Amino acid sequence: MDGSLGTASPLAELLAEIAAAAPHHDRDATFPSENFERLHEEGLLGFTVRRGDGGREAGLRETVDLIGALGQACPSTALVFAMQAIHHNTIARSPAWLEHLRARLGRHAAGCGALINALRVEPELGTPARGGVPATIARATPEGWLLSGRKIYATGAPGLAWMLVWARTDEPTPRVGPFLVRARSPGVRIEETWNHLGLRASGSHDVVFENVAVPQDHAIDLRVPGAAERPDPVQARWNAASIGALYTGVAHAARDWLVRFLNERVPSNLGGALATVPRIQEAVGAIEARLATNARLIRSIADAHDAGTGVPTIECGLLKNVIAENAIAAVEQAVKLTGNHALNRANPLERHLRDVLCARIHTPQGDSVHLAAGGAALGV
Repeated sequence: MDGSLGTASPLAELLAEIAAAAPHHDRDATFPSENFERLHEEGLLGFTVRRGDGGREAGLRETVDLIGALGQACPSTALVFAMQAIHHNTIARSPAWLEHLRARLGRHAAGCGALINALRVEPELGTPARGGVPATIARATPEGWLLSGRKIYATGAPGLAWMLVWARTDEPTPRVGPFLVRARSPGVRIEETWNHLGLRASGSHDVVFENVAVPQDHAIDLRVPGAAERPDPVQARWNAASIGALYTGVAHAARDWLVRFLNERVPSNLGGALATVPRIQEAVGAIEARLATNARLIRSIADAHDAGTGVPTIECGLLKNVIAENAIAAVEQAVKLTGNHALNRANPLERHLRDVLCARIHTPQGDSVHLAAGGAALGV
């Protein structure tokens, strides 16, 4: 989270490579496939996979430290990696997964670098975190299921080997849940629609499914609507700490560029570097306060989880929101301090600003967490 990895380690060298390529992938909105090839070479795409399946079985603290470092180098890469880590942690511990699928996915990730992510958002429904039944439908056949529908904002789509597709069945009483789909199955098509302000290299395109054959046992823990979205307190901790670490990493990258700029910038009417001005020092101190607060909050979630004490689900949502707003405010402060230089595309600060704004988009969003916390406090 704080970027202190040492300058001579293989991981530090890899992060430097990823950071060097990040501006080009952002400019061209290209998916950084080479980053995941290198992460696989370093044995990192099985980071949370069980040791018995060839993975590292890393805890939350170790995982968020790596996500934070990746976020500082390339947040698009960090987001895809975070989803990989979160889902494999869930797969490793959840009783909903059949053992043969758990082992297959784990070995595929650790041995081949296969990426996985959940595809949940739809054009009409939006995110299912706010309720509703997906339009994507799985029709029962004697061999299994035929899946049809469209998902949007499918992060990492060009690099995924597996997709967890949120869908409903065509049964008289529909059930909903994720269906495990091989990304290269016949009938799966990626439409390159991603053209956003931030995280431009994340490949979060639309994915269309047209009668995609899915084996019977690849339907994971189907439930009637309403029973399907029970909060998972463990995943809430992983999500809050991982997303928080990612965008705090972006804010660290902005802070590092700002510090260099302020030390190197010597206006002729000042006779010294901007870094020598007390007002500038105070403003940078405010950035440091936000980053230090985020680091403590992220570590508190991760350390409590790894120690088995945990953090309540509602609190995880609140902390995720506070961490996101701190990261955004830190980058915005850096922009205020540097004026036109901040918005010059020749400098990285405008990219960090665009990327960090995406922190607000991730579930749970601010209004939802405040509503849940307020309702709990008021007993309603």
